[in-house]
Amino acid sequence: MSIQYSHVADRDTSAPVRPTWRDAPVAMSITGLAKAFGDRTVLEDIDLQIREGEFVALLGKSGSGKTTLLRIVAGLDDTTRGTALVNPARTVVFQEPRLIPNKRVASNVTLGLKGNQRERALAALHEVRLDHVVRSWPGVLSGGEQQRVAVARALVREPKVMLLDEPFAALDALTRLEMQNLLTALRREHGFATLLVTHDVEEAAYLADRVIVLKDGRIAYDEDITHLGERRDRAQPAFIAVREALLRELGVDPSVGQAS
Repeated sequence: MSIQYSHVADRDTSAPVRPTWRDAPVAMSITGLAKAFGDRTVLEDIDLQIREGEFVALLGKSGSGKTTLLRIVAGLDDTTRGTALVNPARTVVFQEPRLIPNKRVASNVTLGLKGNQRERALAALHEVRLDHVVRSWPGVLSGGEQQRVAVARALVREPKVMLLDEPFAALDALTRLEMQNLLTALRREHGFATLLVTHDVEEAAYLADRVIVLKDGRIAYDEDITHLGERRDRAQPAFIAVREALLRELGVDPSVGQAS
């Protein structure tokens, strides 16, 4: 069955994001979703709702179906069975920036948009702190800068749903932390719903309102972690407890490798 897209009412962006998303309209609703490639079933009986302004992190081992689910929500794959109703104002940030090397940064940001969109490109690049590279070629940028251009390209489309497929996986540790904080600030400012696919348990616990773990193509764990607060400290006991619970859900002993 093909994906179905449904418009969802615009949220009130004057309201703060985190306290209100539970009562916000649904940005994405997945019902009875299944996906098979030939005889191999990758996703089975997926039921999931994400509200406007909500941040959901999707964890799972390789082959669990995380990226397949994101591709279906993005409209890049069809379902085998079930429906996915998604606000059509959606955009995707992939692990690779996917910039066009022979187009300058500003042109990469507005790629595919009609008319003169320079002002919108400049505004988006300002938000990701890249005013100084507007006329640069992608090849002279660092990996973190290239990924920020990809985020600006997503922002310029004014999404209601932001889909991220391990967007920071290829970055060094410090740049990854900077990008996580940038994403938090952008999400707070714009109020888009977010679905993040990641292998990084700590990243999920740091960014998300809710964490889902896929196992063998099914949702095995779905937990609200907003009790950690808006500004999170990776050293706080509650954060460590969430991280360890997620590791156990993924079949990893959190005590392994720790000093006695």
